[in-house]
Amino acid sequence: MKKILFFAIVALISFPLFAQDEPKTEDVAKAATAASSVEVKQNGEVPDSVNWKFSGITGLNLTQTQLINWAAGGNSNLTGVVFANLFLNYKKGNIAWDSNLDTELGTTYVSSSRYPWKKSNDKLNFFTKFGWEFHKTWFLTVLGSFRTQYMYDYDYSVAELTDTVKPTLTSKFLNPSYTDVSLGIDWKPNDIFSLYLSPVAGRVTTATDSLLREKYGVPLDKTYKIEVGLTFKAAITYTRIKNLKILSSLTLFTPYTKKFGNFNVDWDFMISYQFLKVLNVSLMTSLKYYDEVKITDRHGNTGPRVQFKEVLGLGIGYSF
Repeated sequence: MKKILFFAIVALISFPLFAQDEPKTEDVAKAATAASSVEVKQNGEVPDSVNWKFSGITGLNLTQTQLINWAAGGNSNLTGVVFANLFLNYKKGNIAWDSNLDTELGTTYVSSSRYPWKKSNDKLNFFTKFGWEFHKTWFLTVLGSFRTQYMYDYDYSVAELTDTVKPTLTSKFLNPSYTDVSLGIDWKPNDIFSLYLSPVAGRVTTATDSLLREKYGVPLDKTYKIEVGLTFKAAITYTRIKNLKILSSLTLFTPYTKKFGNFNVDWDFMISYQFLKVLNVSLMTSLKYYDEVKITDRHGNTGPRVQFKEVLGLGIGYSF
């Protein structure tokens, strides 16, 4: 786990070293032209609408396989994933407010399965941070975030083999969910990269279903768990090449308990390229590690595990 954290942090911190902070000549010209076209209020201030920036990427990826009398074997299937990664940013004077919605939902249909419809992707992540720049590129910041999933999900491994066993519930809305509120220092050297550290961070973990509380480390007699600890967040938003977007977000949290130093890890990465105006190819990965989340492997051993998901898709997309 320490190796994963080391390489994750090194990758995120080293990325901005390759990004040029100095704008190109053509970028300066465009900025000057845009600035000259802005209507100024009578008191000489720029309209508030100019201080807001809305950007992001949305898309739909579809894959379909049909097999008829296929000697090599396999299963006919249909998979669809809809996703969106949206940003809303405000900057005026020494005030900065950044918000992000990262969400996806997908399903797979396998005709030969006992349970043909299965969830393939499900994520609902939202965060917002409000900062006051007390020194150049340094902000005193309040951050809030919320993470969960939309739909029910099940483990079908045993149920696929027999009619006498039903699928096992593994997650649903608010089971689990993670709500974070923290106060810390945010370093934003450019519009690509940011680092946030908070020694005063609170996390609320919920599991409203009694069947799932032990799985996600919530006391059996409650629907939630409150922890206070330290959190670290690094983010990359690279859009300097036309039609190319690279987005990455790493969040670490450790509680001030006997488990201090055992970090919960959330690392989401996305690279997307749009071509022919409406087509989009994207690669999305998610890596998670939660010390209190119990996962049973194929040998029947239960304990915390590194969780990893990768989605490579080609479909309809819009980037702005």
